[in-house]
Amino acid sequence: MKPFALAATTVAVALSVTISAQKTTPMKAGSGGSDHIRTEWTIDGANISIEYGRPALKGRTPGKDIDPYEGKEWRTGADEQTTLKTDKPLKIGALSVPAGMYGLHTIPVKDQWQLIVSKRPAGWGIPYPAGQDLGRVPMTMGKTSAPVEKLTISVDDTAAGGALHIEWGATKATVPFMVG
Repeated sequence: MKPFALAATTVAVALSVTISAQKTTPMKAGSGGSDHIRTEWTIDGANISIEYGRPALKGRTPGKDIDPYEGKEWRTGADEQTTLKTDKPLKIGALSVPAGMYGLHTIPVKDQWQLIVSKRPAGWGIPYPAGQDLGRVPMTMGKTSAPVEKLTISVDDTAAGGALHIEWGATKATVPFMVG
């Protein structure tokens, strides 16, 4: 291939790739003392942010010494409710999520988690806001590559949209989503 053709092909491929950006901002620590952060991404033109408290394991084991794995609704973070904000509609698993602000919760069980998207946009993390579900979707379970001391929620850009990950200890729960 001629140098010009190779360069043109490289530029065309680079421009066709969906660009995602991530920005993480530390927030004021919650009343329980856990770190709080807001992480923002741009996925397929959608501006998505998740704000949450990051409980630390401190030598404890999730599902044994501390939550989650009780099979009950969990605030999926520390202190205030974890929130998801999107400026474009999302399809999380099979759930349609209009643009807006929502609460995120999970039902963790050792081998299967469910993500709950709540219509309640803000509030204290407990008690769970029963009757406010927008919907629930199953998450795929896996293991982290290394132990994760503080709860971490992240988003990856994928060929089909994105993937939301929740990691803590050795557990990684993932659910795919699409914009639109």
